[in-house]
Amino acid sequence: MSKTIKDVTAGTAGGIAQVLVGQPFDIVKVRMQTAPKGTYSGMVHCAGGILKNEGPLAFYKGTLTPLLGIGVCVSIQFGVIEYMKRHFTDQNIAAGKGGPTGKDLNAGQLVASGVAAGLANGFVSGPVEHIRIRLQTQPSKNPPYNGPFDAIKKIYSAHGIKGIFKGQGVTFLREATGYGVYFLAYEKLVQREMRVKGIKREQISPVNAVLYGAAAGYALWAVIYPIDMIKSRMQTDGFTPETGRKYASSLDCVKQVLRVDGPRAFLRGLGPTLIRSPFANGATFLGFEMANRFLNSF
Repeated sequence: MSKTIKDVTAGTAGGIAQVLVGQPFDIVKVRMQTAPKGTYSGMVHCAGGILKNEGPLAFYKGTLTPLLGIGVCVSIQFGVIEYMKRHFTDQNIAAGKGGPTGKDLNAGQLVASGVAAGLANGFVSGPVEHIRIRLQTQPSKNPPYNGPFDAIKKIYSAHGIKGIFKGQGVTFLREATGYGVYFLAYEKLVQREMRVKGIKREQISPVNAVLYGAAAGYALWAVIYPIDMIKSRMQTDGFTPETGRKYASSLDCVKQVLRVDGPRAFLRGLGPTLIRSPFANGATFLGFEMANRFLNSF
């Protein structure tokens, strides 16, 4: 099995772990981001309303799409980041940099690797998250879509491929910015432990992989949360003026949110995100590292 296939397979394991752990928090975040001002007094109010009105299974509404899609997304992320790390390692060896093995990548190399991973990921995460958000925010009574495949079929039939990729521009901005920071934070923490303890990567404890993943997740959301809120607004907006479109573009969305809801709207739904982040991102890196070790043991 080639190294790339192993990276992609391990990334898929990390993605599945991320979805199963993070999905209930994600639906609360999306509902709070997209609801009109004053709908929810806070995270507990939102979660309580979902539980009361829609039942416990509602917290996993739209899960099939991310379970399939995010598995692919995270496999792409790790496939690209590991490829880029090997590319920069080869450059370092040729230049006599990066330590004896060339693997001590500098911050610029790690950010560039993360940006590449984010952009590659964006081609899949954009439509996957668009469909998920449509399902998460549709009414429980007489919903317009009967699952992810029905949503894809109806949106494509009415609005073409452009409808499926709605909000794609701001998605690319979020992914490139976020994953540049995300992988920088994680890899620097891993490098530090290896250097201080004089150990190999595979000797890092699973607990520390979780903790470093949690820290990376916080770094990611600290940078991208306002961008993510605009993405959610764009992906729940109408497709045309006739179907209730409010925003002409992502920039227009920013202007309208500032004017109508004020600056605090850019942080609406941050609570469940901060609670979700350490669990989901810790699970992601734990899943990747453990699967990678297993695959490389053969």
